[in-house]
Amino acid sequence: MYTVFGFYLINGLHCLRNIMLLCNMSLLIASLNSGSNGNCYFVGNGNEAVLVDVGISCKEVEKRMLRLGLSLSQVKGIFISHEHSDHIKGVEVLSRKYSIPVYITALTLKNSRLVLSPDLVRGFQSNETVELGGLAVIPFPKLHDASDPYSFVVKGNGVKIGVLTDIGSVCQNVIQHFKQCHAAFLEANYDEILLENGFYPYYLKQRIRGNRGHLSNKQALDLLLCHKPEFMSVLILSHLSKDNNCPILVKELFMQHARHTKVVVASRHQETEVFRIFATPVGEVSKYAKPVIQTSLF
Repeated sequence: MYTVFGFYLINGLHCLRNIMLLCNMSLLIASLNSGSNGNCYFVGNGNEAVLVDVGISCKEVEKRMLRLGLSLSQVKGIFISHEHSDHIKGVEVLSRKYSIPVYITALTLKNSRLVLSPDLVRGFQSNETVELGGLAVIPFPKLHDASDPYSFVVKGNGVKIGVLTDIGSVCQNVIQHFKQCHAAFLEANYDEILLENGFYPYYLKQRIRGNRGHLSNKQALDLLLCHKPEFMSVLILSHLSKDNNCPILVKELFMQHARHTKVVVASRHQETEVFRIFATPVGEVSKYAKPVIQTSLF
């Protein structure tokens, strides 16, 4: 009896050490909302976290993070991609209530008309890393019809997460960073046929499909087919149009080509699960992109 107990105790401790080691080699990601009604993306390491855009209310951020078991006390910065309202709607209240610094370029701040506490405003420069504890955020310019638009890669524990939405066309910046990501939030805004045959006026259709508008399903799929790294474990398709796309159609399309990569469609009405993304060696397929469900080990 003692031997058996000792055996399980030793192996239990060994298992616990392995779990802790794996947690130190991963990042947590979730979409809190994604679409023209509001965008907000979470990336964290269990100690620190960042939000990319806050296009939903402070109240909704609180509710959705609580449901996911995520803490706003861990959020060390809010990074703003551009000034459109579906990306900044809740920034003022959330930043003020929780004293969270907002990382935003001077031009975006000017055009956003946000009223932020001066001591909570932080600037950033293109391709210059911002370090927040164990996380590092790399901003890089993108093509979109805003004053100074940026995408972001968040790094930590050997893992890279891309937040790649509101992109008019796939430029070299996007390709370069996408090829290095273990997981990504990738825009798949519209189906070309649905947009063409839809009720939007001509000028709006042209804006959406222009090279400073949004990515179509086909453009996003081409990026996946040509540049997805073997170690990408999760792809969260984001910023789907309510009127010119279909979540079922998009998921089926991408699952046909994603191979081992898990395909998730971010909702415009609720949060996704929290996914733990592991750092896997180049060339090795990640098998451990699993939702975080339990709040304790046992």
